[in-house]
Amino acid sequence: MSIRVTARIAIEEDELQEDFLRASGPGGQNVNKLETAVQLRFAAMASPNLPEAVKARLVTLAGRRMTKDGVLVITAQRHRTRERNREDALERLLDLLREAATPPPPPRKATKPTLGSKRRRLDSKTRRGETKRLRSGRPED
Repeated sequence: MSIRVTARIAIEEDELQEDFLRASGPGGQNVNKLETAVQLRFAAMASPNLPEAVKARLVTLAGRRMTKDGVLVITAQRHRTRERNREDALERLLDLLREAATPPPPPRKATKPTLGSKRRRLDSKTRRGETKRLRSGRPED
């Protein structure tokens, strides 16, 4: 079964690998005997369903979560139950993939300031200088 990321991109469930481990932090006795934390692994660089441009942006966005082998690792341990942590990890993966799938904005074209904006800037500088000059106790020139 495939998981829909965007309108054009879907990943297969068998591309995901889940490992369960003991969560750190508070949780009472459960923290010592239940493995509720989820470590979700997605081999992003080996995935045939991701375009190359998305893979390149994903490497940048993932940062330390991407291994040298191109595997994206997401660890979820916010919730007390295994099922909620699984949902959380999957949602975080999909959010990251959606962000990588959005193309970057076009580069900004440099423009010159308008004549009006130059005049407004100089007028405000003149007014500010006048205010400061009046604060000083020295006589006017």
